[in-house]
Amino acid sequence: MSGFNEQFFISVLIIAIGFLLKKANIVKESDGEGVARIIFNITLPSLIIVTFSDVEFTSSLFYLIVISFVYGIMGGFIALFIFRKQSRHDRGMFSMMVPGLNIGLFAYPLVEGLFGFEGLKYFGMFDVGNAFIVFGLSYIIAGIYSENNGMLETRGIIYKLAKSIPLQTYIIMCLLSVFDFSLPDFVVDVSSVISMANMPLSLLLLGLYLNFSFAKGYGKLITSFLVTKYGIGLALGLLSYYFLPADEMFRFTLLIGFILPTSMSVLPYSILFGYNQRLVGTVSNMTMMISFILIWLIVNLIV
Repeated sequence: MSGFNEQFFISVLIIAIGFLLKKANIVKESDGEGVARIIFNITLPSLIIVTFSDVEFTSSLFYLIVISFVYGIMGGFIALFIFRKQSRHDRGMFSMMVPGLNIGLFAYPLVEGLFGFEGLKYFGMFDVGNAFIVFGLSYIIAGIYSENNGMLETRGIIYKLAKSIPLQTYIIMCLLSVFDFSLPDFVVDVSSVISMANMPLSLLLLGLYLNFSFAKGYGKLITSFLVTKYGIGLALGLLSYYFLPADEMFRFTLLIGFILPTSMSVLPYSILFGYNQRLVGTVSNMTMMISFILIWLIVNLIV
């Protein structure tokens, strides 16, 4: 466990550096949008290319896509049921935050440091199914229950999925593997150099977005949200890890994957559909802190 704890400490330290840079006004939180664009459009796709350039796909890897997708659907419907007695606005705001997971920014840096490309390929396939939930189901829930529900369009969902460069890269690399086609060495080499920036940039970005402000008057709803999200995640994760007949990395992916923070996409959704942006940001930050603690405890006490 010393290797994990060391990597975990380094990750927390880099996040703290990002947070302190923001507090010292050296870097502004608004700068995070540019950093996020670089990560999602350049460094993360490069990491995906390197990770999947020589992967031999097995049925278990494809199962992760299905499991992630089904988990998101189930989480969305459970959330809508839990918050059914709340106002239309609050029901949509909290329900949209339950299904999607923050894998690209949150999980990838930790997994890359702990397990290298072997771990990344599992979480990468898990992220494919999650992408359809983040850009599909969460977007639908946010739109249906917002006051601006007239803005929800099917083409908007399709556009968001088609626009996702990481998702496009996943699909292309999967197809190349299926047809036994390899990318030129120089493409993989260049991608390898660029991909090394993904982990530090992602962790610094988490620090930039980190804040400790709390929304007043929403204590019970926030508690219900956290209990719903982590109750589902912990229950399914532990069941999968102890009873699923699969290899250890597969089971570990589900154990950790189900308790990852809510997707960062809920922040732009809150702006687009007129939800409480500060509240959504606060809850999103809370899930990051809780997930960090849970992952550390699980790896040290269970795995």
